[in-house]
Amino acid sequence: MAFTKIGIIGAMVEEIELLHKHVDVTSQTVKAGITYYEGKLHGKPVIFCKSGVGKVNAAVCTQILLDLGADCVLFTGVAGAIDPQLNIGDIVISSSCIQHDMDVTPLGFARGTIPFHTRSEFAADPRLIELAAAASGRLFGGRSLTGKVLSGDQFIASRDTVKDLYDTFQGACAEMEGASVAHVCDMNEVPFVIIRSMSDKADGSAHVNFAEFTVTASNHSYQIIDDIVKHI
Repeated sequence: MAFTKIGIIGAMVEEIELLHKHVDVTSQTVKAGITYYEGKLHGKPVIFCKSGVGKVNAAVCTQILLDLGADCVLFTGVAGAIDPQLNIGDIVISSSCIQHDMDVTPLGFARGTIPFHTRSEFAADPRLIELAAAASGRLFGGRSLTGKVLSGDQFIASRDTVKDLYDTFQGACAEMEGASVAHVCDMNEVPFVIIRSMSDKADGSAHVNFAEFTVTASNHSYQIIDDIVKHI
């Protein structure tokens, strides 16, 4: 698999600051208030940026990234664990993404369904999933799970909500951007994968562990991105 320009997105500063240290940046472009940095990582052309938090920021950011020439997208960041077998520091690699807060059930649609759209669950690229899983195996001894990433403009911090999301969607983790990235990539027929490192268990204890583990989790996500680019 060969790509002419690998797109990399992080939602927060912590998630991409290591890219600034390792990418040989040759140019930068500012659009919609987002700075896109282009350069080379392991000798391969990349373009990376910080999307900001939430689905709208992620969608705008992704479309501009594709307009600037990215022909695949790797999204890295942190998330709250939904699958009970996941622990803080574990990795989730997206098999697919869905918006858990898309709710038009009063009109007869199942939760998560985007009315009148061709699909509501967006599958990640199999080869990128394979590369991410191999990277996780090399770096973290297989502390990863390939599963469904749930996105919504909510910070999940309730055990009842976690159970509901797991029971309803069989989701692996919850975050605030991945499904928007996936949706835009799907509309443009561009392969993607979402890689999330668990910073908390989305169970009401985030105030205790989120800040402490965000830097560590972001570092884990970066290491996987770096390894994927190396082997892509």
